[in-house]
Amino acid sequence: MLSPVSEEPLLLAELKPGRPQQFDWKSSCETWSVAFSPDGSWFAWSQGHCIVKLIPWPLEEQFIPKGFEAKSRSSKNDTKGRGSPKEKTLDCGQIVWGLAFSPWPSPPSRKLWARHHAQVPDISCLILATGLNDGQIKIWEVQTGLLLLNLSGHQDVVRDLSFTPSGSLILVSASRDKTLRIWDLNKHGKQIQVLSGHLQWVYCCSISPDCSMLCSAAGEKSVFLWSMRSYTLIRKLEGHQSSVVSCDFSPDSALLVTASYDTNVIMWDPYTGERLRVLHHAQLDLPMDDSDVHISSLRSVCFSPEGLYLATVADDRLLRIWALELKTPVAFAPMTNGLCCTFFPHGGVIATGTRDGHVQFWTAPRVLSSLKHLCRKALRSFLTTYQVLALPIPKKMKEFLTYRTF
Repeated sequence: MLSPVSEEPLLLAELKPGRPQQFDWKSSCETWSVAFSPDGSWFAWSQGHCIVKLIPWPLEEQFIPKGFEAKSRSSKNDTKGRGSPKEKTLDCGQIVWGLAFSPWPSPPSRKLWARHHAQVPDISCLILATGLNDGQIKIWEVQTGLLLLNLSGHQDVVRDLSFTPSGSLILVSASRDKTLRIWDLNKHGKQIQVLSGHLQWVYCCSISPDCSMLCSAAGEKSVFLWSMRSYTLIRKLEGHQSSVVSCDFSPDSALLVTASYDTNVIMWDPYTGERLRVLHHAQLDLPMDDSDVHISSLRSVCFSPEGLYLATVADDRLLRIWALELKTPVAFAPMTNGLCCTFFPHGGVIATGTRDGHVQFWTAPRVLSSLKHLCRKALRSFLTTYQVLALPIPKKMKEFLTYRTF
């Protein structure tokens, strides 16, 4: 199914913040979050010191080495002749921890509804949500850089944010106040639910692409899986030996990956709660600048857009790329002080953020999915594991469709 990945990730570009003298650059300079818009036309970067940069994608030529222009500028959205969008700086007034773009475009019904509710901002545009140090969430219009809404409710840092992929403008926030909150931006940002149960800071939240499940990871060994229909707890996933700090669903919602300080990524079946695979981050014999590195503690994990690869960032100063069917990484890249990672939605590029406030863009494997995988992905986008197991088909086919062939 997969062609071998022979090339290590190459650094395409690195963006660094400007450094005005009024800032104390020894604190709050971290890039805690990076994000691409779902259509691939914008990149958002929390560059530290309360600032978010909104950058049109693809990057301008001066940022990309020669020979990579064609690969990096493959977005379907050609801005020529329409007036190219401009880079924007959003001053959020607080340290920015979480970022999330809304789906694009918003439902047409939203425009009709807004006409009869003049007091409500018309959110029929691409928007960016920012989670702040004081518990606030600010909602921005991407095209203009205007502040649309300010959501209040959390009592501590908003660490992560996630929109429902369906375009319903439901936003989930995860906070150090040990709660998750559900917001409806179609109703002026009304808070519609508070999810409690975590005993530690909530680090991460991820909504399944089919919008049926929500995963949350806190400073605990277990992971919580919630129903996005009833906002109730479905189950706890037990298996890690230390704090879980990152989670992500596969594009077909059939798999869930969680990353922990215990140096492992666990791949789960979210429907059954079964642990399908453990990816251990073994230490490599690489030269280190100092001896106090917490070896291999994980910071971030994410799926590639076609669902055949994973990317992980760990404290051993490595970006790793994993093929879904293999137990060892297929590629490595050296990176210092990594905190987060995400794939470009059309593939080919991985963005990573660091403690220094930098963003790096790396080449990612480009793969032509097999017909088998495309069929599995299409079927699993609307069939649960239990529904697959109930089909009158051969056992081997069921194992393939439920990712039991590893």
